[in-house]
Amino acid sequence: MTQALSIENLTAHYGTTKVLEDLTMHIAAGELVSLLGASGCGKTTTLRLIAGFLDPTAGKITLGGRDLTRLPAYKRDIGLVFQNYALFPHLSVRDNVAFGPKQRGVSVTERERRADAMLQRVGLEGLADRLPAALSGGQKQRVALARALVIEPPLLMFDEPLSNLDAKLRVDMRVEIRQLQRANGTTSVYVTHDQEEAFSISDRVAIMNAGRIMQFDTPEKLYQRPENAFVARFVGFENLIPMRVTARDGRKVTAEAPGGTLLALDEQRLGPIPDRFVLATRADGLEVSADPAAPGLPATLGLRTYLGRAYQYQCDTAAGGLIANGALSAPLASGASARLVPVLDQCCVLKSE
Repeated sequence: MTQALSIENLTAHYGTTKVLEDLTMHIAAGELVSLLGASGCGKTTTLRLIAGFLDPTAGKITLGGRDLTRLPAYKRDIGLVFQNYALFPHLSVRDNVAFGPKQRGVSVTERERRADAMLQRVGLEGLADRLPAALSGGQKQRVALARALVIEPPLLMFDEPLSNLDAKLRVDMRVEIRQLQRANGTTSVYVTHDQEEAFSISDRVAIMNAGRIMQFDTPEKLYQRPENAFVARFVGFENLIPMRVTARDGRKVTAEAPGGTLLALDEQRLGPIPDRFVLATRADGLEVSADPAAPGLPATLGLRTYLGRAYQYQCDTAAGGLIANGALSAPLASGASARLVPVLDQCCVLKSE
């Protein structure tokens, strides 16, 4: 049965070191949520706390209204898919998948029927009698997924499950994982450091840093409308330009950048703009123009890099070093003067820190 997961004010210490601090998260029944962040951000600790491998210092974990906080791991009935597969090397593929039902007292005939049905779902029905050593990495990961799903858990958790696979197989496997998860409707928590993987597979993503959730949102909102500078940098907004509003006309705003340059901005395209803010852009959000009258930031161009679809420039401006893209049809030399024109649909507004 699909169940919702609730984490309230979860805190965890390793000795005197705080690894998680007052973490709260609610995951709807049937939702797949990724915990995303660099090593040491607390995402794997969160997974281990939910699974029961670690005890929290404070806080509460509930699944379908049942309090898991102090329940032993083996009583939580959670399906786990690990980075290293964790298959039993001496058992056949079928027996690996049937291990969970066996531990739950299911009869031999029924557990083999369930195992064979699950192997068919993951495309391994012809390999049931093989040992894990005779499988490829992708096949082992399918077995691990089948073993987690066959017990029909109320919660399925993935710990960096694709990091040992090559790039193409990672893409194929994440599609398969998402399709199976949707077909089963199993509430799922997915831990990864790979942004593309998290965004492609998840209903929502929690970006974590230093034991805290910096933003918990849909992939689209995280990518287009980060809420703070940390998330903005994490999702690729390389340029953070401090600004202050000098005039307002309805939803039209005039703002001053470092060096005194005035830019015309539009709240209909950017959302509410406070009196002091940061204009965040990716390289695509600043267009390099050789026109000295173009409505943008004055810049001196540095290193030029060919990207295939554009030239990318390291730029020196009164706002500091910025990265901007220019047209392939009009390459500009290092040392040239230019204007960096904001492309508003590629920009976002952040609160000043």
